Amino acid sequence: MSFNEADTRAKLIDPAIHRRGWTEDLIRREETAGAVEIIGGKARRRSRGKIDYVLRVRVNKESQPAAVALIEAKKESLLPGHGLDQAKGYAECRRLNIKFIFSSNGHQFVEFDCFTGLTSPPKPMTEFPDPDALRDRYEKGIGFKLDSTYARPLIQPYHGGEGTRRYYQDAAIRAVMEKFARCEIKEQPKRALLSMATGCGKTFIAVNLLKRISDAGLLTRALFVCDRDELRTQALKAFQNVFGADAAAVFRKSDGINNAKNARIHIATYQTLGIESEFAKESFLTTYYPENYFSHIVIDECHRSAWGKWSQVLTRNKNAVQ
Repeated sequence: MSFNEADTRAKLIDPAIHRRGWTEDLIRREETAGAVEIIGGKARRRSRGKIDYVLRVRVNKESQPAAVALIEAKKESLLPGHGLDQAKGYAECRRLNIKFIFSSNGHQFVEFDCFTGLTSPPKPMTEFPDPDALRDRYEKGIGFKLDSTYARPLIQPYHGGEGTRRYYQDAAIRAVMEKFARCEIKEQPKRALLSMATGCGKTFIAVNLLKRISDAGLLTRALFVCDRDELRTQALKAFQNVFGADAAAVFRKSDGINNAKNARIHIATYQTLGIESEFAKESFLTTYYPENYFSHIVIDECHRSAWGKWSQVLTRNKNAVQ
């Protein structure tokens, strides 16, 4: 009698990958949102998806593990590649930012390599790649080593621990860090754009991006810009929970001094920067912030623009990571 899927995981796959060096601290089991399908002209979400294993690699015990692979387990009686298309679906939607996709029935596995686009033939679990092998392949794929200076922000631990983040937030943060590292290697401007739905926790992502960059010793002064007062209030609270008094709201005090003068994280709206007015050349932005004042700029709702004037936040800081 063959094992069902749960027993295949517990009695075949778990022991096999443990023998290959995948300790539990390198394994996460992430619950993902189900796909949205259109039925009768109406959107309906499928039941929540569950990834059996997300495999991570790390530089040392203190560093943040980077997710590199996932395994979709299927019951023992099925072919090893039976779950490959399902697993590829998790990866292709970019919600996980995973490069190596595996499917296994406990005895054999099949792999899809997102870097090369190649699918392997079935192989015995005794040949499953160990952490060092997957780390080496991942580093070759992204173009830099995890123990290099380029990867410092990528391997910084989460403030408050991993339990604070959602799987797609981690994927977004890793994607941005990988992009910035490649830009630095190629001596290109560091630019990244994240397209995410309302309610996905974009402020959490912004805070943790800047925190990890700061912990890597690469942040001098950062500007976070949004387009509404309520968003600024929300962002200010989130940043101060992590950076304390090093995060402050941008506004002119009664004595004419910028309230955020001594802070490293400046929280502003386009309106408080004064770049909507017809006197934009004498705006708060130009008065208090010389060109290239900020090392990093994060813009929430970046698709918004007031007659094209708001872009000067970026153009005045061409050297900044944006």
